[in-house]
Amino acid sequence: MRFLVPVTSFMSLPKDGRRNGLLLGPVGADSWGDWWTEVNESHTWQHGTFETLAALYLVVGIVALVQLIRIHWRVPEFGWTTQKVFHLLNFVVNTLRALVFIFREPVQALSVRVLGAALLDLPGLLFFTTYTLLVLFWAEIYHQAKRLPTDYLKPVFFGINVAVYGLQGGIWVFMYGYPSAHDSMDFWAKIFFAVISFMAALGFIVYGGCLFNMLRTFPIESKGRRKKLSEVGFVTLICFICFTFRGIVVSVSAFEKSVDLDVLNHPILNFIYYMIAEIIPSALVLYILRKLPPRRMTYHPIR
Repeated sequence: MRFLVPVTSFMSLPKDGRRNGLLLGPVGADSWGDWWTEVNESHTWQHGTFETLAALYLVVGIVALVQLIRIHWRVPEFGWTTQKVFHLLNFVVNTLRALVFIFREPVQALSVRVLGAALLDLPGLLFFTTYTLLVLFWAEIYHQAKRLPTDYLKPVFFGINVAVYGLQGGIWVFMYGYPSAHDSMDFWAKIFFAVISFMAALGFIVYGGCLFNMLRTFPIESKGRRKKLSEVGFVTLICFICFTFRGIVVSVSAFEKSVDLDVLNHPILNFIYYMIAEIIPSALVLYILRKLPPRRMTYHPIR
């Protein structure tokens, strides 16, 4: 797109080619830095970015809820299976994240800073629980196929999650009791969050990889082998990338305040982070796992 500017208007331009905040000359490093600062401080960009993220989270949450309803409608006689709990947690995580983004300014303006930190961190912890549930499911399948004991898998899963929520809750309590130490505890909270993200990525590589290799050993003519193989492979890769990316970004933000995510004046960074770390992976996994369980056939005796 070309803009026509009267020739006489250039006579009043400064030497650096700026006038009224517009750069008419070549775009350089200084202009990029000015644009980045302007975007970060722009209320229009902030509101637009966070409203877009809220809308995307709501869409993913509604998809998870619809899938949960469809599964329950297909097999109402079963209770809360792993598949149902997974979709329920997806709905909760995405809806809560959407509400936090909708009310982002009031959340960050709370007089009790630890309450705002808890509202920003809690969806991330629930996201960790939601997707490590897949690791548990795959671990149970793998152990059953290999005739290994499975009794300890669920206690380990619940124990890890209790420890994660307990440690994070301890950090919040310490922040509340010692407001002067908020910044230092915020640093350790990010390091802790990065560690559990890397743990989740490792869990997907270990059990997703084991299940993938086990499925490869099945006979080629096995029914559903290829589909299950691609399903496990793609979900493992997606979740490994998203949790690794999350761990790296959170680690960097702990040491570099200029890339801090939990602030209003970094809309572009927030958009990139949450799209790669949560929205796109959730949407892809829900699409890959969209298949409904088979209907149970009811047989009536012939009279």
